[in-house]
Amino acid sequence: MKEVIFEDWGLVDYQEAWNRQEALFNETVRIKTENRQRESRDIAGTSVPAAGKAHASPLSPTSNYLIFCEHPHVFTLGKSGKVDHLLLDEEALGKVNASFYKINRGGDITYHGPGQIVGYPILDLDHFFTDIHRYLRTLEEAVILTLKEYGVDAGRIQGLTGVWLDPDRPEKSRKICALGVRCSRWVSMHGFAFNVNVDTGYFNHIVPCGIDDKKVTSLHLELGKSLDVRETKEILKGKIAGLFDMSLIRNANLPAHA
Repeated sequence: MKEVIFEDWGLVDYQEAWNRQEALFNETVRIKTENRQRESRDIAGTSVPAAGKAHASPLSPTSNYLIFCEHPHVFTLGKSGKVDHLLLDEEALGKVNASFYKINRGGDITYHGPGQIVGYPILDLDHFFTDIHRYLRTLEEAVILTLKEYGVDAGRIQGLTGVWLDPDRPEKSRKICALGVRCSRWVSMHGFAFNVNVDTGYFNHIVPCGIDDKKVTSLHLELGKSLDVRETKEILKGKIAGLFDMSLIRNANLPAHA
């Protein structure tokens, strides 16, 4: 089992969460870079082959994190997105009490807001598997299995990242979870946005993920009732931990929002 620190940041400003993610991400990348440099120096100074992994000095361990949070109304645009997929100007953004950020994840534009579980796994994938396609599909599977606990069938659409309801019926397909990640030196950041009790009207202000012929939904709309997001988080945490073979531990220095 791989030990992963779980933190629930509660409702947090997007920029603050991005800064906190970046700090954790950069620290992990720094440690990995220093470890590789140390490996190279140690191997160059001995006759031991690289495969032997003999080191004159110990390597520093990297930490893994799974972050859950919610954000106030915000639209974020990934590196491959088009700015005209935001259908509001600055004045209109103010009227709907929303902010807008261009960010360094993959994907196009999406919305975050209250009632949405935003997950930021900051993982050293060398501890798990170094395959981004598998990483994305595993995150999707965790959401699919969570929805199954509520009696909601979900799946994938070929060529479209995310989790969809009625994926085999194009005229009815609707997205319930979006994904967008960044990965460097096999360290991940950003992640997924799972709509639980979300005001989906905000998606009318964008072309969600650059897809203009599909709708967006929320779990509470599918079930016809509001959900206890804390309960949904617990289910989702368990699915992620099981699929990634994680052992989740809490950061004792943070309050438990979940």
